[in-house]
Amino acid sequence: MSTEASPVTDQATEQVSVEYSADGHTATILVDRAAKLNALTLTMLDDLAAAARDVAASTARLVIVRTAGDKVFCVGADINHFAGLGAAGMWRDWIATGHRAFDAIAGLRQPSIAVIDGLAFGGGLELALACDFRVIANEARIALPETGLGTVPGWGGTERATELIGRARAKELVLTRRQLTGEEAVAWGLATAAAPKAYLDATVGRLSTDILAGAPLAVQLGKQLIDAAADGAPSRVLEALAGGLAAATADLTEGVAAFREKRTPHFTDS
Repeated sequence: MSTEASPVTDQATEQVSVEYSADGHTATILVDRAAKLNALTLTMLDDLAAAARDVAASTARLVIVRTAGDKVFCVGADINHFAGLGAAGMWRDWIATGHRAFDAIAGLRQPSIAVIDGLAFGGGLELALACDFRVIANEARIALPETGLGTVPGWGGTERATELIGRARAKELVLTRRQLTGEEAVAWGLATAAAPKAYLDATVGRLSTDILAGAPLAVQLGKQLIDAAADGAPSRVLEALAGGLAAATADLTEGVAAFREKRTPHFTDS
């Protein structure tokens, strides 16, 4: 049972399209436009950014990104919403809004897990790539097929895919529009784990348990250090600062005590 919920509505239809909820230490962002295969609109992108702000302001230690429906995670951008924007509209509104939304998710201090239970194409895959981890169903398919439509990935897909799988693989993904299965996504390095759809939630649960077992501040500092290193920041400086901050926490005292006493630590996020 969720302990708090903050639905955000699609202004065009007045129906919930993105919902933020929290249960204990875990927050969930749900994209719910199943009737349209969870295709993303400008309003939904704004809603995703708002949901990310809700997570950032919360005491959650982990965020799960899910979508509604049985066979589709997200087919990406709603073509009917961007086809008539023109060059200026694409540059000023469509691309910029998507980057703000996905960067807000990627920039969260809390680790994030995307649960890919079906097709994740284009912007749908880019949404998943903005998360720290991707757990995918074996039966799912992922792709960046935009060149077949006459355009290119626009919401960070080229950058994040290249960071994960390298330049050659990213070119194969984008230029050939190749679709990967869940197991192929793991083999390529685009996904963390794959499982039959019936066991997907159990796989997410195990990963969540492992993340939540760490000291909250240390986990969040670790995420930020790795992201900063990927951007070229010197670890000798940032690790010293982060280590100094961690040294001042009660959780480090508890972690050392638990190690010496050969017991499981009880972290309090302090």
